[in-house]
Amino acid sequence: MSAALHLSMGWPEWLDLFGHYLLLSLLSIGGAITTAPDMHRYLVERNGWISEAQFNASISIAQAAPGPNVLFVALMGWNVGVNAGGAASGMLGVLITMTGILLPSTTLTYLASRWGHRNRDLRAVRAFRQGMAPIVIALLLATGWILAGPDKEASVMWPLWLVTAATALIVWQTKIHLLWLLGGGALLGWFGWV
Repeated sequence: MSAALHLSMGWPEWLDLFGHYLLLSLLSIGGAITTAPDMHRYLVERNGWISEAQFNASISIAQAAPGPNVLFVALMGWNVGVNAGGAASGMLGVLITMTGILLPSTTLTYLASRWGHRNRDLRAVRAFRQGMAPIVIALLLATGWILAGPDKEASVMWPLWLVTAATALIVWQTKIHLLWLLGGGALLGWFGWV
């Protein structure tokens, strides 16, 4: 990742980080990645605890690595900690961000899924499940917008948006496996077309 920043963080800042991730956990409908725009706002823009490059690298590395997609949260915590004082602080950052993002959502998911399973035939439960789909899609689109770099001119971004629209249409209208589409996107990126 990029060069570390040099921060001075005391317990109030660490507790603020923990509290923020506790709140983000409850907003992470569709997975932790849907809260990436707010993580960017909080970590990069508001507090300056990690750089833009560290933020993007955290998401890129975690998404490319095998395993759960929530690993980007650990990498962001690691970067905050390293910027605040080295490897020991990095481990503290990982512990704080991962506990904060996992504890509330895991507990709520467990309790809600047990209740929802017992009451799955209720009209309200069915309506809730159907109503959550557009919210998840909107949060994923917001994450994609942040990662794509909305500050770039439309003349530079149109190939990316064209590939995105074409991919969405292909997924919607065909049964082509997503790995073929990912491979096609990788080839387009390799050739520098998107």
